Amino acid sequence: MFRNTFRKLTICSVVVLGWVLPTSASAELRIFACEPEWAALAREIGGDKISAYSATHDKQDPHHIRARPSLIAKIRRADMVFCSGAGLEIGWLPLLMQRGARSKVRAGKPGYFKAAQHVSVREKPVVVDRSLGDVHPEGNPHVHLDPENIILLARELAKRLIAIDPENASVFSANLRNFEKQWAENIKQWRKQSASLKNMPVIVHHKSWTYLIAWLGLKEIGTLEAKPGIPPTASHLQSLLRTTAATKPKAILRTPYDQAAPSNWFSQKASIPALVLPFTVPRGAKPGALKTLFDNILSQLIRANG
Repeated sequence: MFRNTFRKLTICSVVVLGWVLPTSASAELRIFACEPEWAALAREIGGDKISAYSATHDKQDPHHIRARPSLIAKIRRADMVFCSGAGLEIGWLPLLMQRGARSKVRAGKPGYFKAAQHVSVREKPVVVDRSLGDVHPEGNPHVHLDPENIILLARELAKRLIAIDPENASVFSANLRNFEKQWAENIKQWRKQSASLKNMPVIVHHKSWTYLIAWLGLKEIGTLEAKPGIPPTASHLQSLLRTTAATKPKAILRTPYDQAAPSNWFSQKASIPALVLPFTVPRGAKPGALKTLFDNILSQLIRANG
């Protein structure tokens, strides 16, 4: 009888210790990223001291996802919520925050990180009117496609990780230094590779590429959407074809999740390539994926430019 009682007490102790003592996995900071690029950046700076989960994947429009119970469960355990902001996730993130977020990831805390609040945001509208289409009042949210923004956000991320987990400050600082050094080399190389792209005329499906266009010095001469977020119409495409004929655009740019038919039609009529550029990194991407993203984009643009 004593032996059975001791065995029960031992089992109970193990169970209790399992709740009280964190495992190495649970000791990691959990980062809930709205988009894969932010999860990838978190892995660069956080290293093995963090685990990062992306709510969306690279073939998915981050404007439009469902606030699924699985996402509520993920955000409930998060030590940081890292998103683009500028209204990109307005259709689903507030519901997740309301139903699952802890106080440590609420606005004003280090665990609440909106990228667009820490860089210069483009295309802030003077007038906000739903008749103008899907216009973001805070400006264009796709800030990750300017690599200069990436380094600014890496620095801010490191500050926040250190504030949340000061015991690993030296790790985060070292990772940031290494990332900054390598990223500066990347930018230097990309500038050399992309010199011929300056003033390259392009047409875009949606205003997804604003930061990339500004960084490379491309020339946007039209959009397949007459209004942001409104599917292209036949009449608008015909009009765009006429008005851009003299400019001779070199390519049409769209994301993997944009409707294919409009750019394919325009490509055939104008005899220019329709490029499906990668818009972000794969979900779960390893360190180095952000560099690969820009490498792949530049490679396609350089080929299209001839």
